[in-house]
Amino acid sequence: MSFPDLTPTSTVSAITLPITGTHADVASSLAIGYYTSDAFITGAVAQVAYTYKRLGGDVLDIEIKAENVYNHYEEAVLEYSYILNLHQARNALGSALGGPTGSFDHKGTVSGTDDIALKYPKFQFDYAFRVADKFSSEATVGGTERIYSASFDTVSDKQDYDLQQIVSSSQSSNDWNGMENKRIKIRQVYYVTPRQMWRFYGYYGGLNVVGDFHNYGQFADDSTFNVIPAWQNKLQAIAYEDHLYTRTSHYSYELIDNKLRLYPIPDSVSPEKFWFRFTIQNNNAFATGSYDDGVNGVNNMNTMPMENIPFASINSIGQQWIRRFALALSKETLGQVRGKFGGNVPIPGDNVTLNASDLLSQAQAEQASLREELNKQLDEMLYAKLIETDKGMVDNTNAIVGQTPLKIFVG
Repeated sequence: MSFPDLTPTSTVSAITLPITGTHADVASSLAIGYYTSDAFITGAVAQVAYTYKRLGGDVLDIEIKAENVYNHYEEAVLEYSYILNLHQARNALGSALGGPTGSFDHKGTVSGTDDIALKYPKFQFDYAFRVADKFSSEATVGGTERIYSASFDTVSDKQDYDLQQIVSSSQSSNDWNGMENKRIKIRQVYYVTPRQMWRFYGYYGGLNVVGDFHNYGQFADDSTFNVIPAWQNKLQAIAYEDHLYTRTSHYSYELIDNKLRLYPIPDSVSPEKFWFRFTIQNNNAFATGSYDDGVNGVNNMNTMPMENIPFASINSIGQQWIRRFALALSKETLGQVRGKFGGNVPIPGDNVTLNASDLLSQAQAEQASLREELNKQLDEMLYAKLIETDKGMVDNTNAIVGQTPLKIFVG
């Protein structure tokens, strides 16, 4: 009886990682194939040699192919680009809202739009302006919302007036920006006295005021008028109107569901006509105002013009992170290969235990650590954080200068 020949035909694994890669094989081996530039291919080839040395390929068999390392390298570049783009989205979204959308190819060329470039963002504060615009409209001191006015005649002994019905039934409602029985929002209720009474006998006028009586002038001959900014003039006008209405009007009102109740009840000597200002409520958040609403532009992180970072734009800091992350991915793949049989390979008369579990745990821990390291560094580089850092430098400088004795002044 003859015994089988147990001498192995080879002392090495059927698949082992070569010492270095081959330029001609990189592009055809990539599963995604996003990066195909010469600089990337050179880096992928060098990554094979780096992985071979780091995993002890000159002593042990590394049971993965060069094609695996090429794909690990591309995945590491994509992961690096993803983390940086996510960081930049946090930085620039507020300034990019409403802007045009688009993307960049691997060379940094813009596609999908004509006026976006890979640049440092210009801060616009458009988001803050859009929020302030609505507040201005609510406070009736600006904004883009149109304010209308209407009036009704008072009736003696009638206290309640339905302002919604007055507007809806008006002949002018067809001209009020598509009123169409939409609900109105009352902004102000007032009445107007005769102009000569208001200017000549009103609170700020009077017979004791010297001026041009032919034009109901109220100003003393020696009055001085200062030229002031428009915003200050507006504030004075607001204060004046509020003061005037509070001092001269004996009426007040209650408004519930656009139904006005006057106090006291109008009589025969009451003002014949009351006026009110109102806006037309529109619940459409994207209704067109006086400037572009930006609904076709950037509205969230997904529509920002961000493509994967061109490989040529990645500096030495980023390239080293990519090498380390690609190595961790190669460790993970090697651990999966060695763990195919539960980490034990049967041989005649015994089993060989491989380090599959150690490789997998190391790979996962290294990947998590690298992501955390990069995110931590980027968090310290947020534009808002940089401003805080600059402020701290200024405060510290002022503190040092404040403790420095001044020179003695000799007059």
